[in-house]
Amino acid sequence: MKVDRLSQPGDGLVNEDLVLSGRCHALVIDGATAEPGAETGCVHDVRWLVARLGTALDRLLVERPAEDLRAVLRAAIESVRDAHSGTCDLGNPCGPTATVAILRERDGFADYLVLSDSAVVLERLDGTVEAVIDDRIDRLLHLSWQEVRPLRNAPGGFWVAGSDPAAAAQARTGTVELSRLRRAALLTDGAYRLVERYGWTWRRLLDVAELDGPAAVVHETRRAELRTAPGHFAGKHHDDATVAFCRFETTAAPLTRPTHEVTK
Repeated sequence: MKVDRLSQPGDGLVNEDLVLSGRCHALVIDGATAEPGAETGCVHDVRWLVARLGTALDRLLVERPAEDLRAVLRAAIESVRDAHSGTCDLGNPCGPTATVAILRERDGFADYLVLSDSAVVLERLDGTVEAVIDDRIDRLLHLSWQEVRPLRNAPGGFWVAGSDPAAAAQARTGTVELSRLRRAALLTDGAYRLVERYGWTWRRLLDVAELDGPAAVVHETRRAELRTAPGHFAGKHHDDATVAFCRFETTAAPLTRPTHEVTK
Protein backbone atom coordinates (compact mmCIF):
# COMPACT_ATOMS: atom_id res chain seq x y z
CA MET A 1 0.00 0.00 0.00
CA LYS A 2 1.40 3.37 -1.05
CA VAL A 3 0.14 6.43 0.80
CA ASP A 4 0.19 10.10 -0.23
CA ARG A 5 -0.85 12.36 2.64
CA LEU A 6 -1.38 15.98 3.61
CA SER A 7 -2.83 17.88 6.57
CA GLN A 8 -3.51 21.63 6.52
CA PRO A 9 -4.93 23.91 9.24
CA GLY A 10 -8.18 25.77 8.67
CA ASP A 11 -9.05 29.18 10.10
CA GLY A 12 -5.99 29.54 12.32
CA LEU A 13 -2.38 28.46 12.53
CA VAL A 14 -3.16 25.56 14.87
CA ASN A 15 -3.88 22.22 13.20
CA GLU A 16 -5.85 19.78 15.38
CA ASP A 17 -5.81 17.09 12.66
CA LEU A 18 -3.12 14.44 12.25
CA VAL A 19 -2.22 11.97 9.52
CA LEU A 20 0.27 9.10 9.89
CA SER A 21 1.14 6.08 7.76
CA GLY A 22 3.36 3.03 7.73
CA ARG A 23 4.18 0.24 5.31
CA CYS A 24 0.78 -1.40 5.82
CA HIS A 25 -1.44 1.25 7.39
CA ALA A 26 -2.72 4.80 7.29
CA LEU A 27 -4.67 6.76 9.89
CA VAL A 28 -6.22 10.19 10.27
CA ILE A 29 -7.36 11.86 13.49
CA ASP A 30 -9.47 14.99 13.87
CA GLY A 31 -9.37 16.67 17.27
CA ALA A 32 -12.80 17.86 18.37
CA THR A 33 -13.25 21.59 18.90
CA ALA A 34 -13.50 22.36 22.61
CA GLU A 35 -16.81 23.59 23.97
CA PRO A 36 -16.53 27.39 24.37
CA GLY A 37 -15.91 28.38 27.99
CA ALA A 38 -16.28 24.85 29.32
CA GLU A 39 -14.11 23.49 32.13
CA THR A 40 -12.49 20.41 30.60
CA GLY A 41 -10.94 18.99 33.75
CA CYS A 42 -7.78 18.38 31.71
CA VAL A 43 -4.49 20.29 31.75
CA HIS A 44 -3.85 19.20 28.14
CA ASP A 45 -5.31 20.60 24.95
CA VAL A 46 -6.80 18.74 22.01
CA ARG A 47 -3.49 18.72 20.13
CA TRP A 48 -1.89 16.79 23.00
CA LEU A 49 -4.60 14.13 22.81
CA VAL A 50 -4.35 13.90 19.03
CA ALA A 51 -0.56 13.53 19.11
CA ARG A 52 -0.63 10.93 21.90
CA LEU A 53 -3.42 8.93 20.31
CA GLY A 54 -1.79 9.01 16.88
CA THR A 55 1.58 7.90 18.23
CA ALA A 56 -0.03 5.03 20.14
CA LEU A 57 -2.06 3.87 17.14
CA ASP A 58 0.92 4.12 14.80
CA ARG A 59 2.96 1.92 17.14
CA LEU A 60 0.23 -0.60 17.90
CA LEU A 61 -0.67 -1.11 14.25
CA VAL A 62 2.91 -2.27 13.68
CA GLU A 63 3.18 -4.32 16.88
CA ARG A 64 -0.22 -6.01 16.44
CA PRO A 65 -0.61 -6.40 12.67
CA ALA A 66 -3.47 -8.92 12.79
CA GLU A 67 -5.39 -7.77 15.87
CA ASP A 68 -8.97 -6.55 15.54
CA LEU A 69 -8.89 -2.80 14.90
CA ARG A 70 -11.36 -2.13 17.69
CA ALA A 71 -8.95 -3.81 20.11
CA VAL A 72 -6.07 -1.76 18.72
CA LEU A 73 -8.03 1.46 19.19
CA ARG A 74 -9.05 0.45 22.71
CA ALA A 75 -5.41 -0.17 23.64
CA ALA A 76 -4.41 3.22 22.20
CA ILE A 77 -7.12 5.02 24.17
CA GLU A 78 -6.03 3.19 27.32
CA SER A 79 -2.45 4.32 26.68
CA VAL A 80 -3.52 7.95 26.40
CA ARG A 81 -5.78 7.67 29.45
CA ASP A 82 -2.95 6.27 31.55
CA ALA A 83 -0.64 9.09 30.43
CA HIS A 84 -2.74 11.74 32.20
CA SER A 85 -4.83 9.86 34.75
CA GLY A 86 -2.77 11.36 37.56
CA THR A 87 -3.24 14.98 36.51
CA CYS A 88 -6.68 15.23 34.92
CA ASP A 89 -10.35 14.51 35.63
CA LEU A 90 -10.97 11.79 33.07
CA GLY A 91 -14.65 11.63 33.91
CA ASN A 92 -15.28 15.19 32.74
CA PRO A 93 -17.53 15.02 29.64
CA CYS A 94 -15.89 18.15 28.21
CA GLY A 95 -12.39 16.66 28.12
CA PRO A 96 -10.48 16.52 24.81
CA THR A 97 -11.69 14.00 22.22
CA ALA A 98 -11.06 13.09 18.59
CA THR A 99 -12.37 11.19 15.59
CA VAL A 100 -10.36 8.29 14.14
CA ALA A 101 -10.15 6.60 10.74
CA ILE A 102 -7.79 3.68 10.03
CA LEU A 103 -7.01 1.56 6.98
CA ARG A 104 -4.72 -1.47 7.31
CA GLU A 105 -3.39 -3.96 4.77
CA ARG A 106 -3.23 -7.51 6.17
CA ASP A 107 -2.66 -10.88 4.49
CA GLY A 108 -4.58 -10.12 1.33
CA PHE A 109 -7.23 -8.02 3.03
CA ALA A 110 -7.82 -4.36 3.87
CA ASP A 111 -9.33 -3.68 7.29
CA TYR A 112 -10.92 -0.33 8.09
CA LEU A 113 -12.21 1.44 11.19
CA VAL A 114 -14.12 4.70 11.58
CA LEU A 115 -15.06 6.34 14.88
CA SER A 116 -17.12 9.53 14.53
CA ASP A 117 -17.19 11.65 11.40
CA SER A 118 -13.89 11.11 9.65
CA ALA A 119 -14.24 8.94 6.53
CA VAL A 120 -12.75 5.93 4.78
CA VAL A 121 -13.63 5.90 1.07
CA LEU A 122 -13.10 2.67 -0.87
CA GLU A 123 -13.24 2.10 -4.63
CA ARG A 124 -13.43 -1.50 -5.79
CA LEU A 125 -12.24 -2.83 -9.13
CA ASP A 126 -15.84 -3.12 -10.31
CA GLY A 127 -16.14 0.67 -10.01
CA THR A 128 -18.33 0.82 -6.92
CA VAL A 129 -17.41 3.45 -4.37
CA GLU A 130 -18.27 3.15 -0.67
CA ALA A 131 -17.87 5.94 1.87
CA VAL A 132 -17.73 4.73 5.46
CA ILE A 133 -18.64 7.51 7.91
CA ASP A 134 -19.92 7.22 11.47
CA ASP A 135 -22.55 9.95 11.21
CA ARG A 136 -24.28 9.59 14.57
CA ILE A 137 -23.14 13.06 15.59
CA ASP A 138 -24.93 14.57 12.58
CA ARG A 139 -28.28 13.74 14.16
CA LEU A 140 -27.41 16.07 17.03
CA LEU A 141 -26.36 19.18 15.11
CA HIS A 142 -29.57 21.00 16.04
CA LEU A 143 -28.78 20.67 19.75
CA SER A 144 -26.89 23.14 21.94
CA TRP A 145 -23.52 22.38 23.52
CA GLN A 146 -25.28 21.80 26.84
CA GLU A 147 -27.68 19.30 25.27
CA VAL A 148 -24.92 17.44 23.42
CA ARG A 149 -22.65 17.09 26.46
CA PRO A 150 -24.45 14.14 28.14
CA LEU A 151 -24.73 12.35 24.78
CA ARG A 152 -20.98 12.14 24.26
CA ASN A 153 -19.84 8.50 24.56
CA ALA A 154 -23.29 7.47 25.73
CA PRO A 155 -25.97 5.10 24.36
CA GLY A 156 -28.24 6.96 21.98
CA GLY A 157 -25.62 9.65 21.43
CA PHE A 158 -22.29 9.59 19.62
CA TRP A 159 -18.87 8.09 20.27
CA VAL A 160 -15.39 9.62 20.08
CA ALA A 161 -11.88 8.73 21.20
CA GLY A 162 -11.11 10.40 24.51
CA SER A 163 -10.65 8.90 27.96
CA ASP A 164 -13.20 6.06 27.69
CA PRO A 165 -11.75 2.90 26.08
CA ALA A 166 -15.28 1.50 25.70
CA ALA A 167 -15.82 3.93 22.82
CA ALA A 168 -13.62 1.72 20.62
CA ALA A 169 -16.29 -0.98 20.59
CA GLN A 170 -18.68 1.48 18.93
CA ALA A 171 -16.47 2.09 15.88
CA ARG A 172 -17.62 1.04 12.43
CA THR A 173 -15.33 -1.63 11.00
CA GLY A 174 -15.09 -3.89 7.98
CA THR A 175 -12.80 -5.89 5.73
CA VAL A 176 -12.37 -5.94 1.95
CA GLU A 177 -10.35 -8.37 -0.15
CA LEU A 178 -7.34 -6.52 -1.55
CA SER A 179 -7.79 -8.26 -4.89
CA ARG A 180 -11.10 -6.39 -5.26
CA LEU A 181 -9.83 -2.99 -4.13
CA ARG A 182 -8.42 -0.35 -6.46
CA ARG A 183 -7.81 2.69 -4.26
CA ALA A 184 -8.94 4.36 -1.05
CA ALA A 185 -8.79 7.61 0.87
CA LEU A 186 -9.02 8.60 4.51
CA LEU A 187 -10.35 12.10 5.12
CA THR A 188 -11.31 14.35 7.99
CA ASP A 189 -14.59 16.21 7.59
CA GLY A 190 -12.76 19.38 6.61
CA ALA A 191 -11.50 17.59 3.48
CA TYR A 192 -14.64 15.76 2.39
CA ARG A 193 -16.87 18.84 2.51
CA LEU A 194 -16.33 18.98 -1.26
CA VAL A 195 -18.80 16.09 -1.33
CA GLU A 196 -20.84 17.08 1.71
CA ARG A 197 -21.35 20.73 0.73
CA TYR A 198 -20.24 21.40 -2.82
CA GLY A 199 -21.71 18.67 -4.99
CA TRP A 200 -18.62 16.61 -5.77
CA THR A 201 -18.89 12.84 -6.08
CA TRP A 202 -16.60 10.58 -4.11
CA ARG A 203 -15.15 9.31 -7.39
CA ARG A 204 -14.26 12.82 -8.49
CA LEU A 205 -12.51 13.44 -5.18
CA LEU A 206 -10.55 10.19 -5.56
CA ASP A 207 -9.61 11.10 -9.14
CA VAL A 208 -8.21 14.47 -8.08
CA ALA A 209 -6.30 12.89 -5.19
CA GLU A 210 -4.80 10.26 -7.48
CA LEU A 211 -3.87 12.54 -10.38
CA ASP A 212 -2.82 15.69 -8.54
CA GLY A 213 -2.30 14.60 -4.95
CA PRO A 214 -3.99 15.35 -1.62
CA ALA A 215 -2.84 18.98 -1.84
CA ALA A 216 -5.13 19.44 -4.83
CA VAL A 217 -8.11 18.18 -2.84
CA VAL A 218 -7.40 20.70 -0.10
CA HIS A 219 -6.77 23.43 -2.69
CA GLU A 220 -10.16 22.80 -4.28
CA THR A 221 -11.76 22.80 -0.84
CA ARG A 222 -10.33 26.23 -0.05
CA ARG A 223 -11.41 27.59 -3.44
CA ALA A 224 -14.97 26.44 -2.80
CA GLU A 225 -14.96 27.91 0.69
CA LEU A 226 -13.72 31.28 -0.57
CA ARG A 227 -16.63 31.41 -3.02
CA THR A 228 -19.09 30.79 -0.18
CA ALA A 229 -20.35 33.52 2.13
CA PRO A 230 -19.40 33.00 5.80
CA GLY A 231 -22.35 31.58 7.71
CA HIS A 232 -23.91 29.93 4.66
CA PHE A 233 -23.16 26.53 6.20
CA ALA A 234 -23.24 25.62 9.88
CA GLY A 235 -19.85 25.13 11.50
CA LYS A 236 -16.46 26.51 10.62
CA HIS A 237 -15.99 28.40 7.36
CA HIS A 238 -12.50 26.87 7.01
CA ASP A 239 -11.74 23.66 8.89
CA ASP A 240 -8.55 21.66 9.27
CA ALA A 241 -8.38 19.37 6.22
CA THR A 242 -6.52 16.07 6.07
CA VAL A 243 -6.23 13.49 3.28
CA ALA A 244 -4.43 10.16 3.05
CA PHE A 245 -4.72 8.66 -0.45
CA CYS A 246 -3.91 4.94 -0.70
CA ARG A 247 -2.94 2.99 -3.81
CA PHE A 248 -2.98 -0.80 -4.03
CA GLU A 249 -1.16 -3.25 -6.30
CA THR A 250 -4.02 -4.57 -8.43
CA THR A 251 -4.71 -5.36 -12.04
CA ALA A 252 -6.45 -2.03 -12.56
CA ALA A 253 -5.22 0.12 -15.42
CA PRO A 254 -3.60 3.45 -14.50
CA LEU A 255 -6.05 6.32 -14.21
CA THR A 256 -6.22 8.63 -17.22
CA ARG A 257 -6.83 12.31 -16.62
CA PRO A 258 -10.58 12.99 -16.40
CA THR A 259 -12.42 15.97 -17.81
CA HIS A 260 -12.54 17.78 -14.45
CA GLU A 261 -9.16 19.46 -14.18
CA VAL A 262 -7.69 21.08 -11.10
CA THR A 263 -6.80 24.76 -11.45
CA LYS A 264 -3.43 25.40 -9.90
